[in-house]
Amino acid sequence: MRDPLAPVIAALARPGRPSSDYDLNPGTLPPEGRVLRPAGVLVPFLATPGGVVLYLTKRSSHLRHHPGQIAFPGGKVDPDDDGPIGAALREAHEEIALDPANVEILGTMEPHETVTSFLVTPVIARIRAPFLPVPEAGEVEEVFTVPLEHVANPARFRVEGRRWRGTRRHYYVAPYGPYYIWGATARILRALADRMAP
Repeated sequence: MRDPLAPVIAALARPGRPSSDYDLNPGTLPPEGRVLRPAGVLVPFLATPGGVVLYLTKRSSHLRHHPGQIAFPGGKVDPDDDGPIGAALREAHEEIALDPANVEILGTMEPHETVTSFLVTPVIARIRAPFLPVPEAGEVEEVFTVPLEHVANPARFRVEGRRWRGTRRHYYVAPYGPYYIWGATARILRALADRMAP
């Protein structure tokens, strides 16, 4: 029987390239002398009878940074973490109650540099068995799923822009129902979609 995640696994075997929030903004250069902080995010897929889905979170509207934005479970690498993979697993456990023992790491993608000076490693993973997500009350407002076919299709992405720190900044968006997927989350998913495209 064919592995439902075979297209994702095949995409990870193809060459990729690093991405950044500056990709669509060639006139905006990263600040000189910046120090990038390592981070890891989990990109967790689950095969269901209706197809493969991706788990995402909606951040709490009370947060100081990125309130209400759509994000992967994840965060900065702490000293006790086993690198970005360890950080991604720890944060997913804290944010949505996903047991690391229920996760199979499929691979990682090239790091993504954010305008907030994080170097984010996307950790692509399979959730082995269905679980009950529990949003971490202080940080996560909602946990939801998006079909793989939505985020794997480059045609679902478009470029939008808004003024940020005095200049117009462009970024990818991939809206799904009431969820406005944009910024670094959409850029990472677009990188995966490009690798999955035939």
